[in-house]
Amino acid sequence: MARDDPVRSQTAPTDTDRLPNLVTVVGRGVPSSFEIAVDGEIELVADEPASNATIVTENVVEGAIDVGVQRFRFSGEMANVHVVDWNGVPAPESSSTPYVHVDYGVDR
Repeated sequence: MARDDPVRSQTAPTDTDRLPNLVTVVGRGVPSSFEIAVDGEIELVADEPASNATIVTENVVEGAIDVGVQRFRFSGEMANVHVVDWNGVPAPESSSTPYVHVDYGVDR
């Protein structure tokens, strides 16, 4: 008698499964720069990543923002966040640096 192959789930892991955490960078109306490092992987949540941010390695992104929002999904833990305003003044000395918010274990 022939042995049937086991049935395997046809559901591929989603970005939410692979990258369960979310970091949001919100511009405050002043050109600013940011660098985000994680101890896992990080990816920009956007249709055209090259037009919004530069992914330096699989676990570090850097970019610029003045208005709007940029979101990144990541795995692991946040390792470092560095934000500076257009004069190079870092947070918290500058009130113009982007707001950065981190959510762990989000499904969207």
